[in-house]
Amino acid sequence: PVLMDLMVMSVLYVWCQVNKDSIVNFWFGTQFLAMYLPWVLFIFKLVIAGDGTGELVGILIGHMYFFLMFKYPQDFGGPSLLSTPDFLYKFFPNRRGGVSGYGQAPASAQQGGDGGQGGGGGAFPRPHAWGGGQRLGGN
Repeated sequence: PVLMDLMVMSVLYVWCQVNKDSIVNFWFGTQFLAMYLPWVLFIFKLVIAGDGTGELVGILIGHMYFFLMFKYPQDFGGPSLLSTPDFLYKFFPNRRGGVSGYGQAPASAQQGGDGGQGGGGGAFPRPHAWGGGQRLGGN
């Protein structure tokens, strides 16, 4: 159970760095940028339980993964030091139904027209061509 907290915090840290400009909610309606969420949880645990070492280690592990997987290859032009073993792609393919796997930069949502998508709008490809629908109420 102890390692689960570290793993959750490291995955949370990576998500927060990828989505750093998103606004997240905390207790009592407090809102802030997602990049601060791991640090808020660390301080919260430190104040409530008196010990935040698990959160701090999870943040450190997440930061190492984020740096080696995203920052170093993309921003500094270095080689990709982390890669998924090929045998795992046999069981967990990287693409399925137009949705990319974890660890890849998201595609741009700015596409011309409907972006080759089906109906329904949105920024994600759809395998269906639903219509616009009818508004309920009114005339």
